[in-house]
Amino acid sequence: MKKMLEFKAHDGEIEDIALGPDNKVVTAGRDFQCCVWQQDQLVTGLRWNENLPGIPDKAYRYQACRDSGTFLGLGTVTGSVAIHIAFSLQRLYYVKEAHGIVVTDVAFIPESRRGRELLAGNEAALLSVAVDSRCKLHLLPSRRSLPVWLLLLLCAGLIVATILLLQLAFPGFL
Repeated sequence: MKKMLEFKAHDGEIEDIALGPDNKVVTAGRDFQCCVWQQDQLVTGLRWNENLPGIPDKAYRYQACRDSGTFLGLGTVTGSVAIHIAFSLQRLYYVKEAHGIVVTDVAFIPESRRGRELLAGNEAALLSVAVDSRCKLHLLPSRRSLPVWLLLLLCAGLIVATILLLQLAFPGFL
């Protein structure tokens, strides 16, 4: 093996590291941060005190991480599990203390034929394993969205309704 790149990612030890698509790397460190890297450049990062205000900075620590390409799955030393959007780190799913103790690993269900069967209409599925000898499946429900044609139809209807109301309120408006 040949070292390709070296840089300081965290203060202290790295708890977990995951390789993602587009040569991105996700790291979870003992410094209470989770970071997404492109080469040696920090793309974005998470800190507990920024994402869960009111919780003491040292109360939680990211323990395990995985980048599916679309989502980032995280497990903590307190047993909590979270799923974030990979590019913006917006939190979509969070279960406080899903396990009784340290989450040792997380993994997304692959998007294979069998994986799609397990998803059963959900957007993603994350397995978490912890020191409590349990494996739990976390399902991220599909987010609802309106088709573009319906949105355009609603906007057109709103414009027509506004014009008609203005015509009724102010005769001779048009």
